[in-house]
Amino acid sequence: MANSFASLNPQLIVSFGEMLIDFVPDIAGVSLAESSAFLKAPGGAPANVACAIKKLGGNSAFIGKFGDDEFGHMLVDVLKKHGVNTDGICFDPHARTALAFMTLKKYGEREFTFYRNPSADMLLKESDLKMSMIKQAKIFHYGLPLWPSPQAARDGILSIWNYADFIKVSDDEVAFLTHGDARREDVVLSLWHQNLKLLIVTDGEKGCRYFTKHFKGKVDGFSVKTVNTTGAGDAFVGSILVSLAMDTNFFQDERRLREALLFANACGAICVTKNGVIPALPTRSDALGLIKSKGMPLLTKTCMIFSSLAVVASILVFLLYKAK
Repeated sequence: MANSFASLNPQLIVSFGEMLIDFVPDIAGVSLAESSAFLKAPGGAPANVACAIKKLGGNSAFIGKFGDDEFGHMLVDVLKKHGVNTDGICFDPHARTALAFMTLKKYGEREFTFYRNPSADMLLKESDLKMSMIKQAKIFHYGLPLWPSPQAARDGILSIWNYADFIKVSDDEVAFLTHGDARREDVVLSLWHQNLKLLIVTDGEKGCRYFTKHFKGKVDGFSVKTVNTTGAGDAFVGSILVSLAMDTNFFQDERRLREALLFANACGAICVTKNGVIPALPTRSDALGLIKSKGMPLLTKTCMIFSSLAVVASILVFLLYKAK
């Protein structure tokens, strides 16, 4: 059954937003000024998610804009190498591809300094969008851009909040959006809206919490040796989107949802054990191996199907699920 998923022509997931070059210091725990050398790595949450989807056996495309420069063409080659459809990409001859310099702190936490004034991804126009690709997609994943101030970020995020069917936020993002304690359920549920099908809050190695119209709960995470936390959310999101594309009913089935979340937690955990987000993205066998090593059962026929068919640099990742 190893190749069975490809024969099923999995539903297209379109990822829209930024892709850039991350410059990562060769040693952790020092400032940018103190770093003696940097390693360049492809980055940007929407692109990471697109690659995560393909590595798990899904069908993904990326829509975005790059500078017509060596970095831009390098990034497109990275997407092609990982099997991501790049037909929705365009180049700007008058702007550069975005760059980000990253500082690695203790326990793999990081800070970014961006060079975009403006970069090509910020200049994408409606006329640049390949609408035919978006219309073909089962799922549209949208990575939100950066803003000039915290309040501008809150206003921008909340202005489109009610259009999303599925939202994933971290505990830090809950605190940022609500000015409240993300551990409290009433604070989290202040973000709920009537059109929402699923709200997920990720809590790092503690796992994640989930809320639907019919049930809620928590799925434990995995304790691993952390090197770089940058891609954890992107690996998690990619896994959940592949699961959703395969089984659009898991919003209504708590057992299926919990299995998908356990698998996604494993994907996120594996990703933080290495530097470089895209190279660190796991395969389904990697995730299954971690789950097995921790003695966590992968349970049921639903999860067997999930495994055999293969199945966040922005402040928030929105997931817009298009029911067809």
